[in-house]
Amino acid sequence: MNKFQLPIQIRWSDMDQNRHLRHTAYYDYGAMVRIACFSERGLTNGRLEELGIGPILFREEAIFRREIRFEDAISVDVQVTKATHDFARWSLCHRFYKADESPCAVINLDGAWIDLRIRKLTIPNKDVQSIFAGFPRDDSFRWEESRSPITPA
Repeated sequence: MNKFQLPIQIRWSDMDQNRHLRHTAYYDYGAMVRIACFSERGLTNGRLEELGIGPILFREEAIFRREIRFEDAISVDVQVTKATHDFARWSLCHRFYKADESPCAVINLDGAWIDLRIRKLTIPNKDVQSIFAGFPRDDSFRWEESRSPITPA
């Protein structure tokens, strides 16, 4: 399976009063893995700043399957599940696993690119499209049609 995956060191501050991982920590870990995947492939914070664009989320949904405790060794992956052909809009999936590969949670999200100068959705340039085209894809990946006109970067 084609995926980008990182081990996660659980912090005590990520625990809730029930002694398991608090719900917002899942989103934090997903964001950390997502941005690490972007950076490793050349979409570093500096490069995105040069281009004047950034990723923006429309929806982020967690599905919890097994509790994660402080002592658990976990990893989180990221894969693209759908995208428009110009990668102006995309959906990603993060899966959380314990060391024995048992699934703990899934985060599904929908996103796009925003032009940070004019604060409007944009189509990324060909370089960004090429990089994003090489991101790991879920087995269920599908192409989507563009929904609305967006200004190219």
